[in-house]
Amino acid sequence: MAQFFSVHPEQPQPRLVRQAAEILRAGGIAAFPTDAAYSLGCRIGDADAVARIRAIREVDERHHFTLMCRDLSEIAIYARVDNAQFRLLKATTPGSYTFILEGTKELPRRILHPKRRTIGLRIPAHPLPLALLTELDEPMLTSTLMLPGDDLPLNDPEDIRDRLERRIDLVIEAGACGLEMTTVVDLTGPAPELVRAGRGPLAPLGLG
Repeated sequence: MAQFFSVHPEQPQPRLVRQAAEILRAGGIAAFPTDAAYSLGCRIGDADAVARIRAIREVDERHHFTLMCRDLSEIAIYARVDNAQFRLLKATTPGSYTFILEGTKELPRRILHPKRRTIGLRIPAHPLPLALLTELDEPMLTSTLMLPGDDLPLNDPEDIRDRLERRIDLVIEAGACGLEMTTVVDLTGPAPELVRAGRGPLAPLGLG
C-alpha cells in the first residue's frame, strides 16, 4: 500500500523529503505535484520501476519519458545541447516545459526513444520536486500521471492513492496542483518544433 506524505507547498519538510528519496532509492515509484500536472517518478537506472510506470501508463518503448533535472548543468550531462539550444533552455527554465533532445551515453538505452535516441528533459519550477532532486543528487525519470482511458491527468492525491495504492509506493500532497501538462518542444531539428501546447507559454520559444 502506498505511503502518503503531506508536505508544505513552498518549504517542504526536509525529514519528509529525505524519506521520499529513500523510497525512490529502494526502487519505489512516487506520485508528486509539479508546476504543471502530477507526475510519476523513479530513479533513472531502476529497470523494474521503469517497467512498472510503463505498465501503469500502458505505454510502449516509443513513449518519451522525461528526465527531471535540477539545473542546466545536469541537462548538459544527459543530452546533447548546442549553443542555440542552451540559450533557449536558459531563457525558459525552470518552468512548465519539456524539451525533446538527443540523449547521451550517460542514459540507459531502454529509457530512450528506440529509433531517435531522444528523451524529454525539464527543470520544474516547484519547490517539492526541486527539493527531492537535491536530496537524491541525481535526476528523476518521470511521466505525467495520466491513466489509460482518462482525458486529464490525476491531480487529487486522495484519488491517486485510491486508484494506485497497490501499484506505486508513495503519494505526496503539497497543496493545489493543476491539470494542465507541460508544453513540449522538440529541439532535435533545425528549429524548435511545438509537439504539445500546454502550461508553458509559447512566446519565449518564438512559437507564439
